[in-house]
Amino acid sequence: MKKTAIVSCYFQHNYGSMLQAYATQMALDKLDYENETIDIAGFNHEIKKAKILYFAKASLTSDILISKLGMAKNVLIKKFSKNDYARLSKVRSDRFDAFGKKYFRLSSRYSSKEELGKKCDENYSSVLVGSDQLWLPGNIAADYYTLNFVPTTVNSIAYATSFGQSSLPKDSAKKATIFLKKIKHIGVREESGQKLVKKLAGRNVPVVCDPTLLFTGDEWMKIQKKEPIIKGKYILCYFLGNNPPHREFAEKLKKETGCKIVALTHLDEFVKSDEGYADETPYNIDPADFLNLIRNAEYVCTDSFHCSVFSILYKKEFYTFRRYNRNTRQSTNSRLDTLFKITGIEGRLLAGDEKIVDCLNIKTDFDEAHKKLAGVRQQSYEYLKVALQDEGSTDL
Repeated sequence: MKKTAIVSCYFQHNYGSMLQAYATQMALDKLDYENETIDIAGFNHEIKKAKILYFAKASLTSDILISKLGMAKNVLIKKFSKNDYARLSKVRSDRFDAFGKKYFRLSSRYSSKEELGKKCDENYSSVLVGSDQLWLPGNIAADYYTLNFVPTTVNSIAYATSFGQSSLPKDSAKKATIFLKKIKHIGVREESGQKLVKKLAGRNVPVVCDPTLLFTGDEWMKIQKKEPIIKGKYILCYFLGNNPPHREFAEKLKKETGCKIVALTHLDEFVKSDEGYADETPYNIDPADFLNLIRNAEYVCTDSFHCSVFSILYKKEFYTFRRYNRNTRQSTNSRLDTLFKITGIEGRLLAGDEKIVDCLNIKTDFDEAHKKLAGVRQQSYEYLKVALQDEGSTDL
């Protein structure tokens, strides 16, 4: 029997990226579909080259350009520097690699996208792309997560795939119009993505939940330690953006509650405001440990979508901050808006200048949020079942 191939960013050293990729594998396992994740090692150079060309040619806004330059600088620092940051970053990187090796079932290695495309019909009944921000302009230019390599004889599915922004540049939109009409079954993660698909391809597609939400907090226990890996009462801080007010909020929360601050620092790049505000900054944390840290925290402060997801699953007193202050085309805030809408959670999306006492008085009915999640979870599984069986369209 042919397998289902998963096209994901399983290799990305980011807690949310790796956990959602693993959740996609878990979901197919739960539905009894034999599956494997496409190993991109043989043609990753193709993808990287196309993305570099895109960023070299694109007319970028200053905030995106600065972000890319910062990441490029960060790669050089990690590679050539011998300071503590470089050393500790390698500790974290090794933990990510070990997690990936342990949990992902990878395909045999394909030497190129062309070879993968030629062998799709022979090896796979379906190819599923998802989820995360795989339809960002750079990824559209790289032309892998678009599934254009999949022949028409093979079922193609997008599960909870995200554009990562509310609109696309003209050239990216033109390419998206083509591949969005070709993929047989499309389910997106955000309402903004739903609107984009309608605008670009004329298709009414459903919003489905992020794959990490397909499972309860109890179901996620199977990969993590039961005992807390950090002793004592703590505030977990997981910030990807460089926003000092968010760290200052955590410090005020510490003063008010007496809990120490445990922070995962310098995640995508070296961030100056990560220095000095936390009591503990562990680096030997893999994605399973990340769940343990959230589950056992007294409070969680974050600007991360997936950290917010797991905070909800574990009924934590959490505060989420918008990583992007401006409502630019490149802002990825829409996924947070969708998450809070489907769970019915209000008041936990902050700016950072709120009074701590007021925030501590925010009440959330997590039981009701979980009931709403159960409904969305069921609808999302139904979408997946129909898409995998390829019995008619999953369009609305």
